[in-house]
Amino acid sequence: MGVLVSSTPSPPSSPSTAASWAAALSLPSLSVPGGSLCCGPPTPPHPGPINSSRARAEASAGASGWSGEGAGRAEQQSKREKRRRPPPLSRTPTGLISTLISRKAQLLDLIETMSESELEWVPEPPAMTLGASRVELRVSCHGLLDRDTLSKPHPCVLLKLYSDEQWVEVEHTEVIRSCSNPVFSRVLALEYFFEEKQPLQFHVFDAEDGATSPTSDTFLGSAECTLGQIVSQTKVTKPLLLKNGKNAGKSTIMIVAEEVSGTNDYVQLTFRAQKLDNKDLFSKSDPFMEIYKTNGDQSDQLVWRTEVVKNNLSPIWEPFRLSLHSLCSCDIHRPLKFMIYDYDSNGKHDFIGEFTSTFHEMQEGTAGPGQEMQWECINPKYRDKKKNYKNSGTVTLIQCTVEKVHTFLDYIMGGCQISFTVAIDFTASNGDPRSSQSLHCLSPRQPNHYLQALRAVGGICQDYDSDKRFPAFGFGARIPPNFEVSHDFAINFDPENAECEEISGVIDSYRRCLPQIQLYGPTNVAPIINRVAGPAQKEQSSGKATKYSVLLVLTDGVVTDMAETRTAIVRASRLPMSIIIVGVGNADFSDMRMLDGDDGTLRCPRGVPAARDIVQFVPFRDFKDAPPSALAKCVLAEVPKQVVEYYASQGIAPGAPRSCTPATTPSP
Repeated sequence: MGVLVSSTPSPPSSPSTAASWAAALSLPSLSVPGGSLCCGPPTPPHPGPINSSRARAEASAGASGWSGEGAGRAEQQSKREKRRRPPPLSRTPTGLISTLISRKAQLLDLIETMSESELEWVPEPPAMTLGASRVELRVSCHGLLDRDTLSKPHPCVLLKLYSDEQWVEVEHTEVIRSCSNPVFSRVLALEYFFEEKQPLQFHVFDAEDGATSPTSDTFLGSAECTLGQIVSQTKVTKPLLLKNGKNAGKSTIMIVAEEVSGTNDYVQLTFRAQKLDNKDLFSKSDPFMEIYKTNGDQSDQLVWRTEVVKNNLSPIWEPFRLSLHSLCSCDIHRPLKFMIYDYDSNGKHDFIGEFTSTFHEMQEGTAGPGQEMQWECINPKYRDKKKNYKNSGTVTLIQCTVEKVHTFLDYIMGGCQISFTVAIDFTASNGDPRSSQSLHCLSPRQPNHYLQALRAVGGICQDYDSDKRFPAFGFGARIPPNFEVSHDFAINFDPENAECEEISGVIDSYRRCLPQIQLYGPTNVAPIINRVAGPAQKEQSSGKATKYSVLLVLTDGVVTDMAETRTAIVRASRLPMSIIIVGVGNADFSDMRMLDGDDGTLRCPRGVPAARDIVQFVPFRDFKDAPPSALAKCVLAEVPKQVVEYYASQGIAPGAPRSCTPATTPSP
């Protein structure tokens, strides 16, 4: 989707801006000391980005001859401009200044006399399309420093991206043991935005002791550049610098960028080997395999490295899965090279043998049921020297399957609706709504945190719901007429239909509900989770991707029914459902973070694990000074992934993309 970025024209305030204003009016410019001055006759309006759909249509007509209303308007404007054409610009300093003052007055007078429709013809800055492409970065290092003389480092690279005025960890490579010249197989994936600078930092560190981030003791060097620099050059080599800014010896890092194509195909592969050469004296080889694809310049690029199978000449490597793009850049005839090594802890791995193939050949060789494909593993040095050399073992492909991985957009365009439900905490710990200190205070000056969160998140949520009707519930309050405690009451007080019209309807119902209830307790969340799980259960039984439920819980404190809530979440993790929890106020939210599951798989009290992570918790206080979009972006970040994970786990494909039908005018 493109976003049109424009600004309202204003009179020039300096010679440089005068030049741009002159260009906007299509006047030629004259270079003089200190800037550019406009002179000479005007040119016809530029048929570029303009301010109204009618003007855009007229500009389009102008491209083919200026017909109809557009032609008439152009002719009238041309006559007006001829009448307003200024005299030739004086070349003397005094005359120049005088003419400039007169010209500025004419320009301002021209703007004031223009009608609104005529102002639409003043061209604006060119439109910029905001969009992203996915880029994969492959990293290798050379000449890394040794932390001690007895062993080589176990390097890992951590990637950081500068975003929102801070450095954010994005991804890291795998750890390669005992290696000073590592070539990492794990790609670092990023969204590339042409209109953003996107500074990057690559931190290389020694992960010998299981470290997951660099420290002063494990730091081997870092390099900094922008993603735009890497993409524009395709390959960038930078020296690694120490924290004092000096070179880390002769250490370098090389980053290679490759844009990910639009395919969503993934490949599942399983290999085994038989009777590999033994490279160890007192034990058997510890084989592993590396796969390389051949680039257009005939260079080889590492795409996968298997695990090491200890003390085994006939290993079966674990099945692995990677995108078709990563394997062969979506070219099924691209040459692939397979190399087998015997792992050594000192990093000097012994070469066993190699073979070549293509993905097309691999598919053809395993097309039939139970069909496998086998290659001889050849060591060229042995082949050239030994007369009776046959091979250094064989390698067999025992599984080669291709699967289509659908995206969030595939499901949305295929008709899947995101059904949002709102649940609001009305427990007494929020404070008396009549007090200015209450989290539910309805101040005319500023919306409370509940309202801010509703607007920020709901404003985005409603775009994915076709009817834009939201069920909205409250919990932890005494409600009329009997003022009994309820943990799942409709805030519009209609138990038969809890839906509110758009997010503004939820806000209106919240405002009307607050004076009629008594804030009480406790903070029980399980009832509302189970209530939303009911429709999700029906969706699951349909076997189609038609409606995915998202529950937005706004609460101020610790959950009272934690055991029941954990059980409800574990049950919901098997349904088409996600839960977003926004913590309002300054309470201790440590229990909420446990529900999030980021620190480990959530389990119910009986020990049953959640099928997938469906909870996202965010404390509102972290975003109270940020724009609303920051909160919405954070709390909704995991929803697309959760939608895809659920339907993929159930083997449910998206529906056929919906065709666009012209809007019809309703009858009176």
